[in-house]
Amino acid sequence: MGGRVPRLVRAVPVLVGVALGVALLPASPALAHNSLTGSNPANGAKVATAPAAVELRFLAKLDPGRTKITVTGPDNIPAAGGEPTFSGSRVRVPFAPGAAGLYIVDYQLPSSDGHPVKGEVRFTLTTGTAAAPPSVSPSASPTPSPTPTSAAPESPSATPVAAGTDDAGRGWLWAAAGGLVLLAALAAGLFLRRRRSIRP
Repeated sequence: MGGRVPRLVRAVPVLVGVALGVALLPASPALAHNSLTGSNPANGAKVATAPAAVELRFLAKLDPGRTKITVTGPDNIPAAGGEPTFSGSRVRVPFAPGAAGLYIVDYQLPSSDGHPVKGEVRFTLTTGTAAAPPSVSPSASPTPSPTPTSAAPESPSATPVAAGTDDAGRGWLWAAAGGLVLLAALAAGLFLRRRRSIRP
């Protein structure tokens, strides 16, 4: 009986040392690092209907002041429609969908060992709005100056007949008429002479 008590007394320091050693051991990665356990949409998913918000679920409670969430779409265009809301180990980010394509949700949060935990969730939106073309303000086109139109040529008026030409024409007519009268007179004279010569 007396031998057992010294053995127990000697065993106490050993048990205390083991307990202290276990307490001083570094925390395992599962306890030191907060990790992603799921998301909606799921990583790698293809969705035809855009969700109202993107949700991430983690192993431990999140610190809103030290947790960063970003959502980007095609051409690295931001697709977060508002500030994230936290509920324990979950965070929801309003989703503002744009063009169809790949969307990336990046997250960064602290861990108990001081090393930040980073990661991303990728999903593809199969339908979306068409990408808007870049707006280019059209430069004011110069107003074309009116082309001077050449004055329409005046319609030529009737060329006045020169007085000399008119007089010459009339003289020719009178000469022709006089010639006809003369010929008629000669013919009549010949006719009368022949008639006289025929009489007995």
